[in-house]
Amino acid sequence: MLPLQTTARLELQDRALGLTARYGGKTAQEVLRGTLGTDFEGRIGLVSSFGAEAAVLLHMVSRIDPYVPVIFLDTWKHFPETLRYRDQLIDQLGLANIQTVTPRQANLQADDPDGDLHSRDPFLCCHVRKTQPMLKALRSLDCWITGRKRGQASSRANMTLFEAQDRWIKVNPLLEWTAAQTQAYFTALDLPPHPLVAQG
Repeated sequence: MLPLQTTARLELQDRALGLTARYGGKTAQEVLRGTLGTDFEGRIGLVSSFGAEAAVLLHMVSRIDPYVPVIFLDTWKHFPETLRYRDQLIDQLGLANIQTVTPRQANLQADDPDGDLHSRDPFLCCHVRKTQPMLKALRSLDCWITGRKRGQASSRANMTLFEAQDRWIKVNPLLEWTAAQTQAYFTALDLPPHPLVAQG
């Protein structure tokens, strides 16, 4: 079922289109400076998995405002290496406002008491462990920053710089970045690689 096109939803879509037009052609850093400091000041956060390429956006945001909320969704299914990498980046980049969100124990007890829901019903598992906690974490924000890129999947080919989703604006500053650009940024800024990258 498609979401109802309410006036508020249409206005949000228009705002996303306007922001995409205004910031089109600007660098990722320029997009972040504008959204963090002007368009959504105090109402924007970075959602980060602290995955293989996460250090790029985390570094950029930390150099603009280290107190911007960085939301980390801990599903309790992360590899220990990812959690150690998270702690390393927080310390190295001076990130000062990490908000860790987790699934509610009551929901896990009801829907995933044995911790194997991902193998039986991956959609419900994502809803319980990811969607519900993330919606709670985003309640105080109007905009969230993602690291999504067009080249990551065919389903993202038509993705735009700013998008309307539910009641939020999402901004994708690295929309056009290639793997080579990402690696060049890691090298130039001497950012540590995720320890699991070497293991494939």
